[in-house]
Amino acid sequence: MKLADGFEFDWDSENIKHLAAHKVTPAEFEQVMRHDPVDLDSDVVHGEERYRSIGVTNGGRLLLVVYTLRKGRIRAVTAFPAGVSDTKAFLERSR
Repeated sequence: MKLADGFEFDWDSENIKHLAAHKVTPAEFEQVMRHDPVDLDSDVVHGEERYRSIGVTNGGRLLLVVYTLRKGRIRAVTAFPAGVSDTKAFLERSR
């Protein structure tokens, strides 16, 4: 899913804490989203469309990010360093 510039993020203590458990900062999540991540797939969870994408932070970390859209804002669900299969998908799709 391509996102236009100027989008806003929906942060609160819950999703910030969840990212921190995976050693990912909100800034890194936002960097991935702003660097045109590769879309992997989407699924409906608890009645809400969730998107899975993979991309790079300013520091060069390859992260898998999961997010949803709520009230026109991007809400991080989770993010973590990309595994081998996700890295392969990123390399194949970003050619």
